[in-house]
Amino acid sequence: MKESYIYILSNKNRSVFYTGVTADFSTRMRSHLEGNGSIFCKKYNVNELIYYELFMNITDAIQREKEIKGWRREKKLDLIKRRNPELKNLLKRGDKF
Repeated sequence: MKESYIYILSNKNRSVFYTGVTADFSTRMRSHLEGNGSIFCKKYNVNELIYYELFMNITDAIQREKEIKGWRREKKLDLIKRRNPELKNLLKRGDKF
């Protein structure tokens, strides 16, 4: 089985959250940083990684993504702040993947 990830991205003001899933974290993050991640992310300038989780298979990751997508903003924010209390961007443009 291949490692997979769920992740939450936000814009600079932290006013919008985007939850995604991928089996190729490096390529997906590079796409988001380059503005090619998704139409939603491009429209709202959502390109800062603020949270992620690792899974040992894609099925579990997809299930978790669906769970988180069903949550209200406050619950998502609580989850993020447990690991990233300052809501810092975990990716930088110069990061190598």
